[in-house]
Amino acid sequence: MDAVNPVHPTLTKKTHSCIRLEKEGRTLVIDPGGFSERDAALGAEALLVTHEHPDHFDEERLRAALEADPATEIWTLRSVADRLSAAFPGRVHTVGHGDTFTAAGFDVQVHGELHAVIHPDIPRITNIGFLVDGSVFHPGDALTVPDRPVDTLMLPVMAPWNKISEVIDYVREVGPRRAIDIHDALLTDLARPIYDGQIGSLGGADHDRLAPGDSTGL
Repeated sequence: MDAVNPVHPTLTKKTHSCIRLEKEGRTLVIDPGGFSERDAALGAEALLVTHEHPDHFDEERLRAALEADPATEIWTLRSVADRLSAAFPGRVHTVGHGDTFTAAGFDVQVHGELHAVIHPDIPRITNIGFLVDGSVFHPGDALTVPDRPVDTLMLPVMAPWNKISEVIDYVREVGPRRAIDIHDALLTDLARPIYDGQIGSLGGADHDRLAPGDSTGL
């Protein structure tokens, strides 16, 4: 875990694909889904959701966060927004590829349109990624390459839709300064050293793995 300066933005890893970004006392959370901590969405001013799969989107937890704080707002794609917008008018924002917005003091750009292919027989759903402050990119369940430089890539390392060669090539194509694992709840401790070694030696970027609750400076 890196030393964290309270003056500068910080990134805290939560379980699986959820991350928490904090800057100047304001908090933005991405993908507080069903694999993450039950309180992962609570206390955030801004909630971003990449797609509708339950390990990224937990409707009950999002509703609890919105009910707990009337200042909390959500930015997401239509398939998720349609589940929440009627109950929370004006607080659920539908966004798509190319959109930009400001949330909790962070500047956010939206990249991507479709979930990665799980199997040709399974219809693809929509999926968006979020580039935050031009620095941190969370792709959701896709290997989307933003059209601009990325400092910190949140890297989906283990999923039904990927293999390690694709993960390594994705790091190479994005070309970040560092890659930090997400989508890792399916990866056992026995296999982690294999992934750490191969991604670290072949990806061409610094490779970090944060335990849930660990933070790093941005």
